[in-house]
This record gives sequence, structure tokens and C-alpha cells, in this order.
Amino acid sequence: MARIKKGDTVVVISGKDKTKVGKVLQVLPKEERVIVEGVNMVTKHQKPNPKTQQGGIIQQEAPVHVSNVMIFDKKANQGVRVGYKVLNNGEKVRVSKKTGEVLD
Repeated sequence: MARIKKGDTVVVISGKDKTKVGKVLQVLPKEERVIVEGVNMVTKHQKPNPKTQQGGIIQQEAPVHVSNVMIFDKKANQGVRVGYKVLNNGEKVRVSKKTGEVLD
């Protein structure tokens, strides 16, 4: 079960973009990778086609392995590990191991 979901704010903990913070745009569970906004930017040469009508050199995000990111907790102002807790109504939520705050 992936601890990181689309829309989470994460911090990169290793690689060329270490310490960068961004929002998760897409989760690729089969490849165990995530695409983070503004992180791991690559240059792509794109041909013009009828749909986009625009070609040239574009910058886009490439996937990052899920082990290289941590959920960013604003209260702790750093990356935190994630645990799970079952509430009284039976709902399972993600919690920060450092602060105990509910992340969902």
C-alpha cells in the first residue's frame, strides 16, 4: 500500500533535487514512482502534431522513485514518516509519526 497519494506535498530526500518540495501530480504504483511538480525536470524534443500544433524543446517532470520522497509536514517543517491510525468511526487515516497529526 502506497503511503503517498496524488495531491500530497512531498520533499525529495536524495538525488539531484534533494531538499526540493513539491506537490505530487501523479502516482505510478506498478513502477513504484511518483511525478512531483518542479522536480526531476527533463528536456524533451517534441514534434508538432495536429492536437498540440506546437513543437520544439519542452521541459517536463520525470518520475522519481517513491523511496526518494517523504511527505512534508508543515508543522514539523520537514519530511516525516507516515503511520496509520483507525479512528472511532472505523475510518483508517494516515498520521505523521513525528507530530501525530492526521495527514488526510
